[in-house]
Amino acid sequence: MSESVPSAEEIILYAKDPKTKIATITFNRPDHLNAPTIAARVRYADLLHRASVDDDVKVLVIRGEGDDLGTGADLPEFMAAHTSPDQGPKLAEFRIGADEVTYPPQGSFRHGATLSSWYANSHSGIRSLQDFKKISILEVKGYCYGWHFYQAADADLVISSDDALFGHPAFRYVGWAPRMWWWAQTMGLRKFQEMVFTGRAFTAAEMYQCNFLNSVVPRDQLEAEVDKYAQACASNRPTDTVFMQKSFFEFMKQYQGEYLGSMISGLFETVGGFAAPDADDMMFEQAMNRGINNAVKDNDSKFPPEWRLSKRARERKD
Repeated sequence: MSESVPSAEEIILYAKDPKTKIATITFNRPDHLNAPTIAARVRYADLLHRASVDDDVKVLVIRGEGDDLGTGADLPEFMAAHTSPDQGPKLAEFRIGADEVTYPPQGSFRHGATLSSWYANSHSGIRSLQDFKKISILEVKGYCYGWHFYQAADADLVISSDDALFGHPAFRYVGWAPRMWWWAQTMGLRKFQEMVFTGRAFTAAEMYQCNFLNSVVPRDQLEAEVDKYAQACASNRPTDTVFMQKSFFEFMKQYQGEYLGSMISGLFETVGGFAAPDADDMMFEQAMNRGINNAVKDNDSKFPPEWRLSKRARERKD
């Protein structure tokens, strides 16, 4: 990895206050819209695991540095790792040393399925919040796309600024994403289908109407609103009771198929390469060849301004 890329410890900050029992995870890569590297995602999963056990933690607040919560994982790093002839970068995703095992070969079903099924594992940093046995509160502002949108689906409470945008660019260039089942559960099927089929981003007001958000406030009131919720949760029933409550909600989610949904979406990701593109379609491989940022930007211009993914593009009326 380039020396200019921050370490996982620099990208994912962690702090806790044993007196209040409130801990905070901060995504700290604002110059890259808080995109986590593979190592940062692994650190995030580890921090959630530790905080879930830690008796000094009862409530966890998750937020982003800068103007946005984030726009998803570091896709250039991801693609470089998983297209590299060296298996070391691939295995790092799974916490395995470069020479410890042999990765399934290109062309095998397991080459892709190993990764997509891994995303249903809480240790991957994808659906890790689902197994968290304390109260999680996500603070959303600006962009909440991709991997960060996964966290919005899985958090217990989501507090948002009124200028936030929610969605996943993958609906534009691939068509599916790991948390689809649970987004459908949390947003409601009809509105989530609209997001998937149009590929458009939803505003905070729309997400509140979907019952996806607990509170929407102006940007300058966001931190105070999150602190109000965190203090109330920390002052409510004992941590043992919280564990019991979270267990109840976990039973409910599994009855609704939360984990099954992760496995099914992983299957779609694995076999997705068999989808034939339309003549003018922008598929994932094309996006990667042209550069994901440029490809998504060009594709964005095809849509009505109010349905675009970019905040700047939404302001234009062309």
